[in-house]
Amino acid sequence: MLALLVPGGRGQLGHDLVASVPTDGLVHAPSSAELDVTDESAVTDAVASFAASARDNDLKPVVVNAAAYTAVDAAETDEERAFAVNAVGAGLLASACRDHNVPLLHVSTDYVFPGDGTRPYEPEDETGPQSAYGRTKLAGEQRILRTWERSWVVRTSWMYGAGGPNFVRTIARLAGERETLSVVDDQHGSPTWSLDLAAGLVELAGRVVRTGPESRVLHATGSGETTWRGFAQAVFEELGADPERVRGCGTDDFPRPAPRPAYSVLSGRAWAEAGLTPLRPWREALREAFATHAVP
Repeated sequence: MLALLVPGGRGQLGHDLVASVPTDGLVHAPSSAELDVTDESAVTDAVASFAASARDNDLKPVVVNAAAYTAVDAAETDEERAFAVNAVGAGLLASACRDHNVPLLHVSTDYVFPGDGTRPYEPEDETGPQSAYGRTKLAGEQRILRTWERSWVVRTSWMYGAGGPNFVRTIARLAGERETLSVVDDQHGSPTWSLDLAAGLVELAGRVVRTGPESRVLHATGSGETTWRGFAQAVFEELGADPERVRGCGTDDFPRPAPRPAYSVLSGRAWAEAGLTPLRPWREALREAFATHAVP
């Protein structure tokens, strides 16, 4: 039976991790305000008390780090703070988990890659982040992997869910406000429903308390790929709206402070080879998300 500690537990992924833990398990999902991962003493105390409580109740403790600085554009001028959360905080969690022999799962991002690929990125492919956000997330991965041998990095992409603001919610709102939308059609990725990712992380947690997969870096996204325009058109379809109202445009038409990867599709090969259940096709997941939440 599992016990999960989920720093950053009030975001959309944390929300779904709480719902995904079996009823015979336990989950503690503090918000970033309740557990500041940049505070060494707070992290040490939280992991120590969590591990002791779990073991006293004959549960297997695992930390799933969902805490992150995710404001991609703001990070370009606030890289110090992004680094504190995404890199320093991740390293502090790894150290505390090592000291108390608790496996650590760390959620990372497609932004660690340069985004100029032509086929899905494998976990072992060369990284090369082009943004401050990507650099700080990669630094977090590196700190975790060299600090604690019982840690696993799980990269995902284009996540949406019921627990917070996201692309799906934004498009659903704009569909009711505008006759047409212009959405970027030259960036490719894999939309991922946070509930599917949460289920995958819980499955992985169950594995790591036994032996854990050999590969310590894994990719977990909705299968298949699309563009942001294709994603937006699918949202319109679920709303019963005409997808042709979504017009395509180029990245250069919407300049942003942080560069966006043109291609950030992640391969699920290593995930499947580890014996883990592949996440469902992204379009099927979006349909189920709307059926479950009306607007996820």
